[in-house]
Amino acid sequence: MNARDRALGAFTGLAVGDALGMPTQSMSRAAIAAAYGPVTGLLTAVAEQPVAPSMPAGSVTDDTEQAVLLARLLIDGRGTVEPHVFADALLIWEADMIRRGSADLLGPSTKRALSRLQDGVPAEEAGRTGTTNGAAMRVTPVGIATPADDLHKLVDAVVATARVTHNTSLGIASAAAVAATVSAGVEGASLAEALDAGERAAVVGGERGHWAPGGEIAARIGWARGWVRGMAPAAVADAVAKVIGTSVASQESVVAAFALAEAMGDDPPAALRLAAGLGGDTDTVAAICGAMLGAAHGIGAFRPDVVETVLSVNRLEFGPLVDELLALRRRTGQSRTTY
Repeated sequence: MNARDRALGAFTGLAVGDALGMPTQSMSRAAIAAAYGPVTGLLTAVAEQPVAPSMPAGSVTDDTEQAVLLARLLIDGRGTVEPHVFADALLIWEADMIRRGSADLLGPSTKRALSRLQDGVPAEEAGRTGTTNGAAMRVTPVGIATPADDLHKLVDAVVATARVTHNTSLGIASAAAVAATVSAGVEGASLAEALDAGERAAVVGGERGHWAPGGEIAARIGWARGWVRGMAPAAVADAVAKVIGTSVASQESVVAAFALAEAMGDDPPAALRLAAGLGGDTDTVAAICGAMLGAAHGIGAFRPDVVETVLSVNRLEFGPLVDELLALRRRTGQSRTTY
């Protein structure tokens, strides 16, 4: 398994997790059970789905679409993304979603920040209240394109893509954790080593941006990983849904993804199916978990028929994006980290 296999695994895992969580997003755990029963695979959304009513099985959401958008901007910008260019791209994306009749639009932090930017607020200030998981959900391409040997440089790359919408200690720390885990996985780290790298990056990221109240991301990831380690799946589900939380808050949903990766990382499909049934921001929890597990285990971690369905339904092709992102990674310099 080489870096391309692992990078493809990261993007594919993101999309597969996103598609599994699409029909259950923003629903309660009880409502999911009543509407679908156990989530055993890709499902068509019920008509009562609050965000994606009747969406076809395998459809992805903003998690994957914004990650692809960010990947293209990174490639076009040779590794850098100018804040106003990113903001304009997000607004164009949302306008297209509205045109298509989708209710899956920009999240609360992003919407608020872009409105401020349009009002003339500087980019450094526009995202000063963004504590939700939007930066973390789209950050996978940064992890693919940036080595993890210098976590401060990796966090710099994360900040460049997060600051316009999520320029807070919580928003940046959570995105840094995901990016570093993906980057370490692409580099060849074991899952445990990659998750450790993510935890360390969250410490660095937590020192950036505007301070925001809330449990520190690094501390919560470390606590959650230690707590769920060795738990049976049913106990993990209760721990995540009832205690860790699955809301759009970074200190819940991003930490939930790390907990699932820790407890169920040896079986990525099972981890993502369980994530899809937990309630709350299921698509984002499953997408982030899928990206991290895919980076560690490679594209072979996911069933070919499931992958083909997701790619065909959404007309996605990750190979060219991954090749360009890995070229950026090589340009930045090979990692010297020993895991």
